[in-house]
Amino acid sequence: MSFGMFCVIPLPFQLWDDKCMNLMLAYFPIIGGLIGALWWSIAELLLFSGIHIILVSGVLAVFPFFVTGFLHLDGYMDTSDAVLSRRPLEDKLRILKDPHTGAFAVIMLAVLFIFQFAAVYAVIEKEEFLELFIIIAVISRCCSAMSILCLKAMPQSGYANMFKQNTKISHKIFIIFIALSATVLSFVFTGIYGLIIVGAVILGYIGAMAYAYKEFKGVSGDLAGYSLVIGELCGLVSLAVIY
Repeated sequence: MSFGMFCVIPLPFQLWDDKCMNLMLAYFPIIGGLIGALWWSIAELLLFSGIHIILVSGVLAVFPFFVTGFLHLDGYMDTSDAVLSRRPLEDKLRILKDPHTGAFAVIMLAVLFIFQFAAVYAVIEKEEFLELFIIIAVISRCCSAMSILCLKAMPQSGYANMFKQNTKISHKIFIIFIALSATVLSFVFTGIYGLIIVGAVILGYIGAMAYAYKEFKGVSGDLAGYSLVIGELCGLVSLAVIY
């Protein structure tokens, strides 16, 4: 269920059971691990093939959006459009749910792609510690799952309220365990650099979520996607800068 919701890679069969809805966020970081592993594998494959670095960077910059069906990117655009309108809360909520694309969404999408491509290009050019793509994808989804489970959901958010139903402290502990395991592995294989990347993703996510949460007085799937995209971008920029 979690794989089918948060990833577009085809499955041999799909099973949906409403009784397991409370497990979807707990397994969200696992999906991040699979996405991150594919991200890293494709990077290594493209570099090995000898394709020009600009084309490789372009593919890798859009891959995390493509493999999720642009789900989180949609939340990023909708939230950007709403918060940058600087209108009263009622108008922001209307803009957040408006199916039309506003000017602020387009502007922020361009800004995102510029920094995403530049960061990926810098990382690929050095060809070091590309396995941290996996850590970035896992940690960002740990943050996303925890924010939905721990923060007050917006009444208008169907998904956030649905995913929180029947969740227990054990779900949060499992997510924290995944985050700590990813952090330890990043340190074991890349040293202090791995910890810096983990910190950058977490701080980027928290900053984005704090800003959006303050604007909307609650959390939603769109806000979680917005914060996830920014958190991953912060991780990529940090990875590009520190090497």
